[in-house]
Amino acid sequence: MASYTFDTTARDTAVSDTSGLGHALQPRSRFGGILRPVPHGSGQAAQFPGACAQAECPRVVLQTPSTPELNPGPRSISFGATVMLAAGQTSDGQNVLQKGYSVAGGQYKLQIDKRPGHPSCVMTSEDSGDIQLAKSDVTVADGTWHTVECRRSGTALTILVDGADHGATTIPADLTVDNGAPLVLGGKGLSSNSDPFQGALDDVWIRISR
Repeated sequence: MASYTFDTTARDTAVSDTSGLGHALQPRSRFGGILRPVPHGSGQAAQFPGACAQAECPRVVLQTPSTPELNPGPRSISFGATVMLAAGQTSDGQNVLQKGYSVAGGQYKLQIDKRPGHPSCVMTSEDSGDIQLAKSDVTVADGTWHTVECRRSGTALTILVDGADHGATTIPADLTVDNGAPLVLGGKGLSSNSDPFQGALDDVWIRISR
């Protein structure tokens, strides 16, 4: 349903959707926040602003317009990204990818949790604020590239790191995500408590079953 490689992305420009379905990402910034292209493989990735001790820290997120095409409803969904985060870049919580919030239509989200830097997958249903969380038992905050995938199929929510299962939880069979929020990469938004992602990001994707 959506795919982003960042290979042709420059500062302050839209990120094209390489799936061909037209879900381009637009940058939004505050306090001078910018994305910085960094090498990754034969292409490039996007480096988000790092940790900051100032009162007005640079912020940047990427977001689509809201679209029902990126809502899975009760169907199976998988989504993921390739990330690089140093141990010194961890925080209480960093949102890599999310659509929606824990209320008002539900959500799906990939985040990196707390100082140890363990990724997790989060889903909530449109009719309940109960948070369903599958947390990895390994860290990705070691300064090297890792692929992270969230996979919802039926009552299973599973997190994979570098292609291997590293955590799972059982979720309600009728969990439904149907919200009017945009897809956002790099944080909830631009406020001081937006859980900003502070690493480098590449190869973001979303698949929803028909």
